[in-house]
Order: sequence, then structure tokens, then C-alpha cells
Amino acid sequence: MAYIDYYKTLGVDKNANQDDIKKAFRQLARKYHPDLNPNDPTAKEKFQQINEANEVLSDPEKRKKYDEYGEQWKHADEFEAQRKAYEAQGGGGGHSEYWYSADGRHFTSGFGGESGFSDFFEELFGQGRTRGSGKARAGFRGQDIQAELPLTLREAATTHKQTFTVNGETLRITVPAGVADRQTVKLKGHGGKGMNGGPDGDLYITFSIADDPEFKRKDNDLYTNVHIDLYTAVLGGEVTIRTLDGQVKLKVRPGTQNDAKVRLKGKGFPVYKQENSFGDLIVTYHVSIPTNLTDKQKELFRQLQQG
Repeated sequence: MAYIDYYKTLGVDKNANQDDIKKAFRQLARKYHPDLNPNDPTAKEKFQQINEANEVLSDPEKRKKYDEYGEQWKHADEFEAQRKAYEAQGGGGGHSEYWYSADGRHFTSGFGGESGFSDFFEELFGQGRTRGSGKARAGFRGQDIQAELPLTLREAATTHKQTFTVNGETLRITVPAGVADRQTVKLKGHGGKGMNGGPDGDLYITFSIADDPEFKRKDNDLYTNVHIDLYTAVLGGEVTIRTLDGQVKLKVRPGTQNDAKVRLKGKGFPVYKQENSFGDLIVTYHVSIPTNLTDKQKELFRQLQQG
């Protein structure tokens, strides 16, 4: 896993205070927000990196761990537990002067030994064996990674391939039709790299489905509005309705009221991982009242009013 300098990502100094971090994050978030940069294919990845950096540096406890352990800051508690256990056993002749620098690569120790590293760090990152025992040390599992994949409603309604980049790795996944907004799927082994022979972490992808200008989704049903004129509402007629898979003609019954609803079976959203299974499309009629009537038309309405 490549080392990411969160300070560099936000463009702040390592001694920056919380106000500096907050200000830098807000400026960059506005600059790289995907909705404001629809033609920039790199904006989404930059925005995710900015969010990740802010999540760590804006939290004093996380920031302290990051400053000490770099990209492995999520394992800080494990490292400290190992260190305390080592010291409790009298390791290193009572010395405890060691650190893991935040560049993610360099280790320094005050402990003795032929390798220049303490047994503690040999166990975590170094030789992988206990000195003199020949017994292999256990590794650490790589950290899990959270990622967000934006989709349109129509993309979510079809099974398709999607390519995106996470943690420097380009992945191509199949998105099944019918995924829900904020639904999360796991890609095993595509997270952070394991340490000392440990397994890689997992990648969790959360789908973010944008609002559609024409359809509203509720579970597997879709809702849409159709405007009809007063004459069609009174006398009946025919209107053309758009669905996700094309257009259909729908008969309007005479005397249709404003906000009347019609349900089209099987014309809604596909059911997740259930082939050929769909919700319904609910159509709401909105009757448009005519304006700018002529005197003759108004007189006809008066006659209708009087019966």
C-alpha cells in the first residue's frame, strides 16, 4: 500500500491547527467536488482523498496515531499492546526508545541485536522469525478500505461493468441491476496490503445513486408524474408514458381526477439479483387547467356549470 501524506493532500503544514485543517478541507472540497466538476474524471478520486485526509487529521486521536505510525495508524493500538508486552517481559534491557516514522518505511530502535531492530519490530515488520527459535511470526492483516461509487438511477437499473480506481489500483466490477442507494458490497483482498505476510484487507464499495429528474424510487417501485389537459381528463383519451425501457401508450378514462394514480405492473425497478422480476410504475396524473380562454370558451364553461 503506497504511503499517502495527508498533510500534503490538504496542503497544510504538520504543525497546522484544527482551524487551518478545517479551512483547507472546505476550500479543496468545494474545488474538487464531483458535482462541480462533471468533466474532470480525476475530481472524484481527489475528493475521496481529501475526505480521507480530513477524517484523520481533524480527529486529534487519529492524528496523533497517524503522526507516529503513518499509513499503519489504524494498527496503533496493536503496536502499543505489543510494545507493552515486550517491555513487561524485560525486552531490550529496559530501553524503550524506538519509533515507526510516518513515511511508512523507516524503523528505528534503541534495542540491541544483530539486525539493528528489536524483536518487537522484527515480529511486526522485520525478519519474521524469533531470534534463535526459527518459529515464524504472525503477520498483520491489511486495513479495510471504504470507497464510494456514484451511479445514476438508470445505471443502477441495468447490469453493467464499471471501472474505477481505488488506492492506486484500477478495478473493473460488474454492478448487478437493482442495487440500492447506500448499499455496500465487499471485494475480498482488495484493501490495504498485509504486513509481515499477513492477508490483505478488503475493499467495501458503497453505491451512491443520484436523484433522477423523471422517476422517484421507493424500494422496487418507481413513481412518475404525467400532465394531461382538462379536455383529456374530462372526455378521456390517450397519453404516452416513458418508462425505464421505452415508451408505452396509456388510456385515460373519462372523468379522470387530478392526482389520480395508475399502476403499471412490472414497469418499475428491477429486483436485486432476481432475474426478470420488477417492481411497478405508479403514474400520477396532473390535470392542467387552461388559461387565456376566449369569451366563447368561457361561455361554454358557464353553460356546463349551469348544467
